[in-house]
Amino acid sequence: MTPLERRYRWLLLAYPRAYRAAHGWELLGVLVDCAAPGRTVPEFREAGGLVAGGLRERVRHAAGGNAWWDGLHLGVTAVLALHLATVLPYAGSIPLWVALSGFALLAVLRGYVRLALPVVLLTGMKATAIASGWQPVDVTLLPVYPSFLAREPLFGTSGPVVVALGYGLAWFGLLALALRGGTVRTRSWCWWVAAPLAAWAGPGWMPEGTPYPIGLSRLVLELALLCLGVWAARTARDPRWAVAAACYLTAVSLRLGEHLTELTHQHLGYWGLLAFLTVAAAFVPFGYRRRVPN
Repeated sequence: MTPLERRYRWLLLAYPRAYRAAHGWELLGVLVDCAAPGRTVPEFREAGGLVAGGLRERVRHAAGGNAWWDGLHLGVTAVLALHLATVLPYAGSIPLWVALSGFALLAVLRGYVRLALPVVLLTGMKATAIASGWQPVDVTLLPVYPSFLAREPLFGTSGPVVVALGYGLAWFGLLALALRGGTVRTRSWCWWVAAPLAAWAGPGWMPEGTPYPIGLSRLVLELALLCLGVWAARTARDPRWAVAAACYLTAVSLRLGEHLTELTHQHLGYWGLLAFLTVAAAFVPFGYRRRVPN
């Protein structure tokens, strides 16, 4: 294998596996045959075109099946990743419950929504108990301080009602998917990378002492994923990414709503960006019409 062919193979990984199995060898042969003699690195424009084409093909591949149910599953996945990010810094103090939260996300990622239902219910009850301070079973020493990534005690700025509503949102979404029946698609392993990025409290961009501080890494991650969702909705002309974004925005709004009288302009700007991108994902699939030539 020549160095040029090896690099083309790496670029073709941007395409879905099924597409590579059907057309990979043919596409690789055309690329190698059309390359200039002696060239060992693909041209920058050519590499960008391959990656962009692969991402478009992945979006079209992801747009199969019922858009509304698949969007709900994607939204529940994002909410559970947020729940895991919330408890992840406290793994040293409550390792069992962090492991169960990770198991719930794993089950949803692999499409086992019925298996995730009791686990989400159990972790939600434990989280609500910690937030309320009332723990009739499995007593945990309060406050629960972080081992890494965060600085504030667990649920130090959240009450039990909001915690219960957040887990309830994910649980009822899973219940709806379970009652519907049928096969649920698997999700990308990249959600495991999203959880620690959302959990990291730094670098700080809000003043010290701000109620419900939001880490810059979480802000950048959320905006990047929502922008990707808007682009995917526009590319596939499909509303599933809007459904997922609406689920996640609801979870974020519940947390912000608890501090409604204490929100700063930064909080409002943060929520406004998320809401704007969610609305954009809902409208862009229907906002364009093809022109019919005369």
